[in-house]
Amino acid sequence: MAAPENQLATPVPHFSVRLSPTPRGARLARLLAEQQLRTWGMPLERPTQIVAELAANAATHGRVSGRDFQLLLYLVGHTLRIEVTDTRGDRLPRPQPPSPEGESGRGLLLVEALADRWGVTHGRHPRKTVWAEVSFPAGGPQRCR
Repeated sequence: MAAPENQLATPVPHFSVRLSPTPRGARLARLLAEQQLRTWGMPLERPTQIVAELAANAATHGRVSGRDFQLLLYLVGHTLRIEVTDTRGDRLPRPQPPSPEGESGRGLLLVEALADRWGVTHGRHPRKTVWAEVSFPAGGPQRCR
């Protein structure tokens, strides 16, 4: 058991799901995240767009046949943390200017614009987690009813 000073005063609301690294899995990640955020009484637009981009990247660039990706959402105070973990730790995301004619390549630029912070954490081989945080003002939406 953790020492009292290391225990949280309130539980941390969280949601986690493993999904197939396919376009359908990425779409389901966005839909499930939207439903969970709605349940928590959170704003939807920025977080669901971030989930959509990170899940699409996991399904496109982090795909390994037979291995799922994981979506994790949790709230600490007034900050929502979004994590998408895949099994392509050898492919690290980097925002790059898209070609003007290109139809893709803007996902991380959107994440960078919508999130307050984002980054990549190496996990146990061969995993990596791409995370983003969105902070909401105190006294904002009603959470965790």
